[in-house]
Amino acid sequence: MGEKTILFIATGFGLGRLHFAPGTFGTLAGLPLIGIMVWLATACTPGAAALFLVGVILCAIWISQKAEVLIGQKDPGAVVIDEMAGFCVTMTLVPISLLSLVIGFIAFRCFDILKPFPICWFEKNFSGGAGIVLDDLMAGVLAAFLLKAIYFML
Repeated sequence: MGEKTILFIATGFGLGRLHFAPGTFGTLAGLPLIGIMVWLATACTPGAAALFLVGVILCAIWISQKAEVLIGQKDPGAVVIDEMAGFCVTMTLVPISLLSLVIGFIAFRCFDILKPFPICWFEKNFSGGAGIVLDDLMAGVLAAFLLKAIYFML
């Protein structure tokens, strides 16, 4: 894969290069991936959707590692593929609707920005592609649990 392609994917198709809230806009770039997961879960099996999510996560780690080297900066802000993967994790436990997407998006962004424990632990203790992605995956897990609790209460 060429350098331009890696950077294009890593930056969420260019959204990560925006000067205002790149992580927030980069999270929105995850919507097509969530759509694919939903389609796989309904047209195939939930296992196919889970396998797709694992693939997204592994690709995000690999692409983040490559992009960090190409940009020459530790955890560059323009790299938002980690937000895309984290948002996918957020949306794995509930049926997808406009309401669940909005609440999931807000929950994920709050956890990703505030970085409560254990998210901050992952950010501090890992480097490279894993370091870029793991804290966002943990934010996605916490947001998924919160979203599932809200869904269960409603």
